[in-house]
Amino acid sequence: FELAEAKQLSLSLFSTENTKRVERQKQSPIFVIIGNPPYNAYQSEDLNNRNRKYPTMDKRVSETYSKDSKATNKNALSDPYVKAFRWASDRLGDEGIIAFVTNSSFLDKLSFDGMRKHLKDDFTHVYVFNLQGDIRKDSMRDGIPLGEQHTIFGLGAMVGVAITFLVRKKDSTEHKIFYKDVDFRATRKQKFEIIENLQKINKDNWKELQPDNKNNWLTDDLRDEYQDFLPLGTKEAKSTDGIAAFALFKLYSRGAETARDEWAYNFNIQELSKNIQSFINFYNEQVYKWKNERKEGDIVDSFVSYDETKIKWSSRLKECLESGVKVDFSTGKIKQSIYRPFTRQNLYFDNVLTHRRGQFHLIFPNKKSEEENQVICIVTEAQVPFSAQVANCIPCLHYGGRQTQCFSSYTYSEDGTNRKENITDWALEQFQIHYQDPKITKWDIFHYTYALLHHPHYRDRYAANLKRELPRIPFAPEFHPFAISGKRLTEIHINYEQQPEYRLKHIENKDLPIDWRVEKMRLSKDKTQIKYNDFLTLTGIPPETFEYKLGNRSALDWIIDQYQVSTDKRSSITNDPNRLDDEEYIVRLIKQVITVSLETVKIVKGLPDLGLPKD
Repeated sequence: FELAEAKQLSLSLFSTENTKRVERQKQSPIFVIIGNPPYNAYQSEDLNNRNRKYPTMDKRVSETYSKDSKATNKNALSDPYVKAFRWASDRLGDEGIIAFVTNSSFLDKLSFDGMRKHLKDDFTHVYVFNLQGDIRKDSMRDGIPLGEQHTIFGLGAMVGVAITFLVRKKDSTEHKIFYKDVDFRATRKQKFEIIENLQKINKDNWKELQPDNKNNWLTDDLRDEYQDFLPLGTKEAKSTDGIAAFALFKLYSRGAETARDEWAYNFNIQELSKNIQSFINFYNEQVYKWKNERKEGDIVDSFVSYDETKIKWSSRLKECLESGVKVDFSTGKIKQSIYRPFTRQNLYFDNVLTHRRGQFHLIFPNKKSEEENQVICIVTEAQVPFSAQVANCIPCLHYGGRQTQCFSSYTYSEDGTNRKENITDWALEQFQIHYQDPKITKWDIFHYTYALLHHPHYRDRYAANLKRELPRIPFAPEFHPFAISGKRLTEIHINYEQQPEYRLKHIENKDLPIDWRVEKMRLSKDKTQIKYNDFLTLTGIPPETFEYKLGNRSALDWIIDQYQVSTDKRSSITNDPNRLDDEEYIVRLIKQVITVSLETVKIVKGLPDLGLPKD
């Protein structure tokens, strides 16, 4: 990568002889490039171990792989192994072979669609041997627990790994992709035996892939008719003035990314205020020191303090420091947030301490917007099953366990004025014409969409599509049953704290005083009771409760997981969900979430047939 940087040859620290050597190396023809590039897209600014910047290579990735990607979030393209593919592709010349062992995420993740396009177009033949090993994803398949023995490189890399051969032949017009994989349940030893016995590439034993028009390579499970449905949102719709917004929603956004959840979130508003004020004071001290005490040649990364009990850095925060931006604490920046399903916390939300606000300063700019606006939050990630959840306050980026995209009913100016409907006029016209019903409203479409996203047949048939792109919405045979069901679902999911309490039996330890405080709850193996604390056990949980799932967990599982006292090891910050002014809140919440779960299951089972193919 250094050789790709033009400044390399002009640095005075290199001798004349070394500069000549570098120049010769740059000019030498290369026919074979072999390597195992490092892969780590998400390194921490706070630990000062972020991936090194290579402006030339970053620019090449941006103007090729990134430019031709339809993905909204392209952070994964910052991974060094992506730069390695780009560098090798540029360096090879008219003919040659590249052989890499890398992360296999480029095979099917949406953010790599532009990269897949260029690999196909830039080479005569592409051979990919997928060794699997993505433990987080594979452990969700067939309910089979997988572990370190199923990876290629042990605990050092719990991701999927692939061996890729890229062949470029001069004057050839062929562009073919061949693919082979191993059983995802195979152990490392078994995978190595397969490699040793493979010896050579025999095209007869490799499958030739036929990429679709969205540059998906692995298309076996994709349903072609999915592309005929109405898109929930598109990049093009976001960038237009609304006149040609050919999608259901014009604007959509990832959830709020703080890059410092332990500091920015807390169940207790006083604790959050104390933590953030301490954080701000220390940050402002760093700004002062940077402005007044730095020496010539100092860089931010090595200048600032990394005391994790006082601060947690992100690239955004360092940029603000370099610009001399100070922060003032304001209680007005403390917002309600859905941190995880049915788990409200207080969030400190502003344009400096929130690493990436997304569009939520335009979706929930003030308290009034929380009373009238709603967002459908969806998780479309390969690692977890698709889920959808409605909210009326700012959702966390990882609200559903993975990155979340959110579609709101309204948008506003940042001061809370100028409310606009976010469902497009184009979408309204499509629904009114299709169903021959001019009385259909945009709120009806919002509710129809929410119900349809819960439909079991829809989720099952388009599971593979939903892992690769945003949802697309078909026309059901009947509109209003879905709109009515969706409205009821939004009511109970948003107002879950106002739902009736399911009647559970209390088993109390008579040898202990009454105690409503939670440290960490535990669900029994048969899932019929929760050990709330040493004093109280709640029993009589109906099995249907666990049929309502959001990602890998049921709604009740999320409550048990989130409502516990936790102390962050690095910052020493404690987050305590117990309420001194409402000691029975968590017990009540458990019963209400069971009610919500049971009614959700009932509503979803009662949804009409979608009229989709059954195969």
